[in-house]
Amino acid sequence: MPGFVGGTLDRVDHIRTNAVLLADAFADPKARLLVMDGLEPVEADGHLLFEPLGPGAWVEDHVLLGVDPLGRPIFARLVADLGANLVPTSRSRAIAELVPAEEVALYGTARSLVHWHARHRFCSVCGGASVPVKAGWSRRCTACAAEHFPRTDPVVIMLAEHRGRVLVGRQHSWPEGRYSALAGFVEPGETIEEAVARELYEEAGIRVRDVRYVMSQPWPFPSSLMIACIGQADDDALTIDATEIEHAFWCDAAGVRAAMEEAEGAPFIAPPRMAVAWHLLDRWLAGVAPSGPSA
Repeated sequence: MPGFVGGTLDRVDHIRTNAVLLADAFADPKARLLVMDGLEPVEADGHLLFEPLGPGAWVEDHVLLGVDPLGRPIFARLVADLGANLVPTSRSRAIAELVPAEEVALYGTARSLVHWHARHRFCSVCGGASVPVKAGWSRRCTACAAEHFPRTDPVVIMLAEHRGRVLVGRQHSWPEGRYSALAGFVEPGETIEEAVARELYEEAGIRVRDVRYVMSQPWPFPSSLMIACIGQADDDALTIDATEIEHAFWCDAAGVRAAMEEAEGAPFIAPPRMAVAWHLLDRWLAGVAPSGPSA
């Protein structure tokens, strides 16, 4: 399972929109605060750190993430100024290997929301100050009353397939040898399929058809939804856009399998298991002949 997938919280929209029920949830002795260091997770003994809300806390300063399977309302504290604490670190990326999947998903939700609130304190309509409403799931302008909601940016991440091989590429900033599926943001007015085709053509100069959806993954850096797909390429001639990617090449099933197994002599270093790209490659391998490329 990719990281940030598998959440078990009930998001309790009926509580978010009811001031009385929200106050009751905040006052519930079972309620817990997810402890964060700015945007970073805090882990202890293989779990995220939770603590009671404590005296003096104000519901307006928190977002209600939901109610967990034990019936406990789970909150995160909003932060007015995160300073430079915005770039994902190895600590936030490594959390998927340290705590259970449902806690990773909860942290991803909290990180995205806390980040959004800190970056959207003013109205994009009139410039007035905005305040959290609906248990932290929106903000309302104090001047013009415009309401703003947390955004999620859709991103397509895709493999192009051609005669038993798939296209993998690398960004300039990645560690030496690391390759992954190509990816890009969905633009206004596009379908997922159109975005896959456009991004592959822009970055690698190939045309694809028969695009099929495989799976998705929330990616809270800061708040994207990775939409994993596979498309069939008409030919394998590449024209690389060097401003977008450093290099790309076609890899057969044996090479992909070697990379996934971290075998000596593998043609590339696979993306980390927490990333949907790893699972996309794994799904592709499951659908091809185990002996290698097709004719």
